[in-house]
Amino acid sequence: MARYTDAVCKLCRRQGIKLFLKGDRCHTEKCAVTRRPYPPGQHGQARKKHSEYAVRLREKQKVRNVYGVLEKQFRDYYFEAARRSGRTGEEMLGLLERRFDNVVYRLGFTFTRPEARQLIVHNHFRINGKKMNIPSYIVKPGDKIQLGTASQTIKEIVAALAKADARPQFSWLELNKEAFSGTLKSLPVREELRELEASEQLPHVREQLIVEYYSR
Repeated sequence: MARYTDAVCKLCRRQGIKLFLKGDRCHTEKCAVTRRPYPPGQHGQARKKHSEYAVRLREKQKVRNVYGVLEKQFRDYYFEAARRSGRTGEEMLGLLERRFDNVVYRLGFTFTRPEARQLIVHNHFRINGKKMNIPSYIVKPGDKIQLGTASQTIKEIVAALAKADARPQFSWLELNKEAFSGTLKSLPVREELRELEASEQLPHVREQLIVEYYSR
């Protein structure tokens, strides 16, 4: 399975904002963006004027980095969203939010999406009682995510669930910590994501720029 293996802090520095790719570390003084708020590399501190194309490309790359998907996957999500009747940008974000690895992360079972992907691939989770080891699976409203009984003592999961209430909460997700389960109650709401972006609890996303990038 292809994946990004370089230092993820470089991605945040390149974008100039926190993408919250390293869990709790992003909220401390150790965060790379806090310590070095400029792009990595020899010319990172040089002033640059970006073209309209570069601005759209950066926005696309930012969202791709946030959800941890490769270019082909991301392009497929865009064209799938374009075929739907709603706003393309919002439909695309809805699909990304409903990825199995993202739902596990949003529910609070893990501190990061890479952790969620690893647990999913290793068969620690079930959907509606059936094992599911595909991180890109699109969870449907009403689906129940359950942590396997033998996995409920994994210390990383226990630690993440202990801090789940302090993380951003979403109306379309419901977590049952006692039962080690969660449910996708409805489709994601873009306005709710905007409110969390405005409060700096989530990276700010301008999906219209991504639509313009692929529509050029």
